[in-house]
Amino acid sequence: MRIDGLQYANWSEKIFRQMREGGVDAVHVTIAYHETFREAVLNFERWNRWFETCPDLITRGLWAGDIDRARETGRTAVFFGFQNPSPIEDDIGLVEIVHTLGARFMQLTYNNQSLLATGCYETEDTGITRMGRQVIKEMNRVGLVIDMSHSADRSTIEAADVSNRPIAITHANPHAWFPALRNKKDDVIRAVTQNGGMLGFSLYPHHLKDKSRCTLQGFCEMIARTADKFGAEHLGIGSDLCQDQPDSVVEWMRTGRWTKEIDYGEGSASNPGFPDMPEWFRDSRDFGNIESGLRSVGLSEDEVAGIMGGNWYRFFKDNFGPATS
Repeated sequence: MRIDGLQYANWSEKIFRQMREGGVDAVHVTIAYHETFREAVLNFERWNRWFETCPDLITRGLWAGDIDRARETGRTAVFFGFQNPSPIEDDIGLVEIVHTLGARFMQLTYNNQSLLATGCYETEDTGITRMGRQVIKEMNRVGLVIDMSHSADRSTIEAADVSNRPIAITHANPHAWFPALRNKKDDVIRAVTQNGGMLGFSLYPHHLKDKSRCTLQGFCEMIARTADKFGAEHLGIGSDLCQDQPDSVVEWMRTGRWTKEIDYGEGSASNPGFPDMPEWFRDSRDFGNIESGLRSVGLSEDEVAGIMGGNWYRFFKDNFGPATS
């Protein structure tokens, strides 16, 4: 089983076919960055059309059982998530509505301070806000997973502690391996994993040691060391693959509506667009390289199977439905 914990591709039939060639049984796709509720609904509508036009390649994912059905029919189950709480605007009642529409993950921040928590680019991290605590409680109730991939340290640790269900960092790497602003320090990873949460390792070059020149062995050795520290059962892949996106999209991702200036984020003024992917992971057809690499650094077959998809499957099964008393 192969599950990708995060992609934001410029979707096409070509990409869906590549996912099938790569044996990707399920993928969590971003359908909102800065969108309002109504704009996010339009993105749900666009995906409805993809499900209509490519029914032999993809199927809607709402529950872990949808992955089983996708595997039985040779398709990829598509699960939806938001990288920003903007689709719920300032209305806690929309948490249940977006879950009903099909959202299964929501980040509490995207780099900046939100109504709920602090993003990783802010100078001061004030932690989870009053509204954030209430929204976490409501997300727990309905089964909308808290994602802290773009959140600051204190906010992430507090979210893990405040939440009565496990949370996720769907796409990031350990800060100790490569000190990118978005990568996570050990105390943050520990807070998430000790409460049953998940860390999805990112292939986005700005999160990698040596960036586009990162080696497969180096990446897999990093995963093995993280497994030793925090337990392989809490780890998965969240590639953050932004395949076929034009550079204008990465500018929009970083700036949204909050600034009139270009925010280069973890890029640089001389290279503001999408960086080249490592040569061993160009698209979803290369998932087999990661699987082979994990074996080569000494992880067991059970550990490899878990990291490649089994751990995400268990997490989906336990956390997408309503809370049980």
